Amino acid sequence: MARTESTMAPLGAPLPGFQLPEVVSGEIIASERFRDKKALLVMFICRHCPYVKHVQAELARIGMDYANSPLGILAISSNDAGAYPDDAPPSLRQMALELDFRFPFCYDESQDVARAFMAACTPDFFVYDADRILVYRGQLDGSRPGNSTPVTGRDLRAAINAVLAGHAVNHEQIPSMGCNIKWRGEPY
Repeated sequence: MARTESTMAPLGAPLPGFQLPEVVSGEIIASERFRDKKALLVMFICRHCPYVKHVQAELARIGMDYANSPLGILAISSNDAGAYPDDAPPSLRQMALELDFRFPFCYDESQDVARAFMAACTPDFFVYDADRILVYRGQLDGSRPGNSTPVTGRDLRAAINAVLAGHAVNHEQIPSMGCNIKWRGEPY
């Protein structure tokens, strides 16, 4: 496991277009699906990473808490499933069902979507406003495996709530930290 920070993509960047298979339904999820939402949260996660395991219950809570809101939510796994079978679609499907995810969970086999977002780690979070402009990229909260900070989702929730309320998101953002995305053809 390589401890990696998010790349902190430039604020103001447009939402990259995507079309990815959802691991539970098999449906193709495209960026246009969220066009009527006031905000969009895109999370890069996986099954095997200890950083994701540390926060996965909070990710499921966020899905439940915002299920009837104008927030679109999408989770994506881009890890090389050949090298990490726990991150293959059947295992991701099991994860989504076990955690009762209320949002689509897609698999990015080509890893092109992760590159377009400049995703670097799991978990990595991106919040876009109604115009699909990046307004937040950073940590869920200050918790990490092994520290005593409770998992609350404070930083991410503050950004989401600001966008939904029509307010500016604080530009002081702390990078997410997690396992590096397992890029195909690279040593781990």
